[in-house]
Amino acid sequence: MTALGAITYGLLIAEAAVARRIVGQPHGLNGPKSDGVYGDYPGEPIRMVVLGDSTSVGLGMTDPDDTPAVVIARGLSAVAERPVRLDVVGLSGAASADLDVQVDRAIEARVEVAVIFVGANDVTTATLPARAVRHLQKTVRRLRDAGAEVVVGTCPDLGTVRPIAQPLRWVTRRWSRQLAAAQTVAVVEAGGRTVAFADLLGPEFATNPAEMFGPDRFHPSARGYLQAAYAVLPSVCAALGLWPGPEPVRVEGSQYLLAAMAVEEPGTEVIATHVAGRAVGPHGRWAALLRRRPGPMTSG
Repeated sequence: MTALGAITYGLLIAEAAVARRIVGQPHGLNGPKSDGVYGDYPGEPIRMVVLGDSTSVGLGMTDPDDTPAVVIARGLSAVAERPVRLDVVGLSGAASADLDVQVDRAIEARVEVAVIFVGANDVTTATLPARAVRHLQKTVRRLRDAGAEVVVGTCPDLGTVRPIAQPLRWVTRRWSRQLAAAQTVAVVEAGGRTVAFADLLGPEFATNPAEMFGPDRFHPSARGYLQAAYAVLPSVCAALGLWPGPEPVRVEGSQYLLAAMAVEEPGTEVIATHVAGRAVGPHGRWAALLRRRPGPMTSG
């Protein structure tokens, strides 16, 4: 088993290297500049910071309005009826170990709500999940200590990425989901909340790759980024006590069980909770899985 694991690990690294050569870097190293104030409303702006990897910056887009950060900022502004001051501090190619510098910038911006997209580069660089989630958990704790609400979009299902060929595609899918589950547990323990991206970027991306992926066949298209933003916005609003939609379907249980469930249910949110007045049960910390049903959203 040890030998088989070592061979699989080596093959994943080799396959990831091939995929990265095929993918390359479209439209430069980062997305369009999207920092600014969004929403034509009076009042003090809500300070939102987006951290993470190429998804956080909308790599491949040329119009800031097509990036997930701007879509979320505009949506939050409309729900809150207040302007949103957006700072995007993510960097294409960033893995969980690279979040420290981004957190420094977020804290300098006096962040009120932080959105993190991270995990894909931990998979493509074959970073062990335990190491990746230690960095993510530290990030969430620092942001929470600074007074920010934190929403993490967990690692997407990279098994849909065409440049990653079989038979390693199924290994990548399994690795992605294991990391997403570990991220969920770590983030909940640190006081944040997660939104499951696993299958969200799965069936539709697999069925309609020309529409959901950009030209490099790795990063999302404008429609793909919109879908990611669409999944995260309700949780960002809820974290600030602003979500106006109906009460979500709620399931309570061990964080470990709910983390495993969330990996299989796209768009679900996991947060810490109390059961019978207690934060910890016989099988670990209590958590709640929320199935939200947001209404339609457009990028306009």
